[in-house]
Amino acid sequence: MLIRPAIAWATVALFLVFGSDWMQHLSRHDIGLSLFAWLFFVIVWGSFGVVHEAEELAGLLGEPVGTLVLTLSIVLIEVVLISAVMLGAGDTATLARDTMFAVLMIVLNGVVGLGLLVGGIRHHEQAYNLHGASAFLAVIIPLATIALVLPNFTTSTSDGSLTPVQAVSFSILTIGLYGLFLWLQTGRHKGYFVAPRSDTDENVPEDLPPPPRRPRKGEMLFHLLLLLVNILPIVILSKSLAKVLDYGIAATGAPQSLGGIIIAMLVFTPEGISALIAIRRDQLTRAINLCLGGAASTVGLTVPAVLAIGLFTGKPVVLGLPSASMVLLASTLVLSTLTFSGWRTTMLEGAVHLSMFVVFLVLVFSP
Repeated sequence: MLIRPAIAWATVALFLVFGSDWMQHLSRHDIGLSLFAWLFFVIVWGSFGVVHEAEELAGLLGEPVGTLVLTLSIVLIEVVLISAVMLGAGDTATLARDTMFAVLMIVLNGVVGLGLLVGGIRHHEQAYNLHGASAFLAVIIPLATIALVLPNFTTSTSDGSLTPVQAVSFSILTIGLYGLFLWLQTGRHKGYFVAPRSDTDENVPEDLPPPPRRPRKGEMLFHLLLLLVNILPIVILSKSLAKVLDYGIAATGAPQSLGGIIIAMLVFTPEGISALIAIRRDQLTRAINLCLGGAASTVGLTVPAVLAIGLFTGKPVVLGLPSASMVLLASTLVLSTLTFSGWRTTMLEGAVHLSMFVVFLVLVFSP
């Protein structure tokens, strides 16, 4: 249990002592690749520690609060990584946009597609709580449209960015809408985000989830402390990873959007694996809470954070997607709405989502 944070904190100590010297030798490809692989492994492994502690809290708090703790922890790591790269010296105007788009494609097409395909092969059909999926999509669609599409069609700017008035207004709107959603998810409509009562009665969600066992105060504090112990080294190491990533993309001439994809993979690999494990156990509602919750949190929390950084530092923030990406995003949102419009899913929906994910990967390297 303590091996992960021990290795992560040991890495932090080594980078605090020797990091500045190592960063001066990034032009040597063996050093640059080694540092990137090391940091990537430690951050991903540390993220699994975050997932483990969040799942322990989920057992204590019950659903959907437990899944929400996991989702918010993962998105916090994402926001920290984006912020670290944005505050670097490179051209990062489109980083937040590329990361949010990558997260939506990886989660809504990659993880959902693979999960539904595997779940369909293993269980034929899988039931889930339609009310929860519909609520997630009702939040994701307007937030994604406002953040990633609308900036291309405003007349105040011509490069897909926002004016200060628009940035402040949209940030307040995003936080307000997402905050209202969280209030409903954990309060009045908590029953929308738990599994149906049975396969023969999947059309009627439970009014309330089964009550979790009453946690001891010391047990809660212990897991919260371990959650922080796992998150903090990731936050500290993010600055070093940002430097290596920024240098690597510039030196290799790789697409700028690759940086966003790498951050998205770093952040959502543990959560994606958790979702796939849940689907394999025929817990599709939990997997949907993880996937769609991660997508909603990404847009709901990343947009205000990066716009605030842009306003306070004067760094440009471009949110509007290129034309092909807007088409892919719109198709994905429509497809997700159709996929989660009934009470059961099959492997067909999974295959269709995976095909959209392949298109996304092709467009990254051949726009």
